[in-house]
Amino acid sequence: MSLIKKLGRSGPVQSAAAWLAARYLRLVYATTRYQIDPPDLVQRALADQPVIGTIWHGQHMMAHFAWPPGLRVAALISRNADAEINAKLLEHLGVIPIRGSGGKGAEKVRKRGGALALREMLRLLEENVSLVLTADVPKVSRITGKGVVTLARLSGRPIYPFAVVNRRKIDFSSWDRASLGLPFTRGAIVVAPAIWVPPDASEEDMERIRQQVEAELDRVHTQAYAMVGGRDPGAKSLANVTSSPQPAGREPR
Repeated sequence: MSLIKKLGRSGPVQSAAAWLAARYLRLVYATTRYQIDPPDLVQRALADQPVIGTIWHGQHMMAHFAWPPGLRVAALISRNADAEINAKLLEHLGVIPIRGSGGKGAEKVRKRGGALALREMLRLLEENVSLVLTADVPKVSRITGKGVVTLARLSGRPIYPFAVVNRRKIDFSSWDRASLGLPFTRGAIVVAPAIWVPPDASEEDMERIRQQVEAELDRVHTQAYAMVGGRDPGAKSLANVTSSPQPAGREPR
């Protein structure tokens, strides 16, 4: 197992795996008939850019196909070695990876590079680069953390909760109930109205907006799955499930 783990963390193996994964996701996107709500999503996103797109963890694998060509996008990725393949995958998809993540408590944020990542995200937003972030508190599924709201307050940029789902998919028994879309199916892209955070927002305002983001994320994922006649595997939070991802089954065509 140690040899397999070492091989999995080797640069050439990760590069090859990331290239294959990117090719697969592009195949899924190209062969999926996506219904978009609102229909004028492209115009809204381009008019408001840069924006802070946010999505539930586990439902994020097709997230970067939601935004129109011409919109420069970056995404936050963990600094741990196992996440290196994800960073390489993003690069193959034309997305700028930002290394770092949050956590509970200042010490965890410091160790995970959260403060540095926040500064980098603010810099990119100033350079007209939009962001895509998972909203969940690390390892706590479907609970929005304060990070995305804080970023919106500091940057003055709007939050766009959104969902990208496929009817045919493989669901995994991970803490976030992740789904991997399959090709040749129907899909839905649903984006909520922009949520703005005033620069002088109080703690009470921040908490209210955090709850609003969480409610909108639940709503757009519910709507997206209803549009394709599929099932959202993480609709009821299973935050205490931390087992390694194992295929749980496929949705019917």
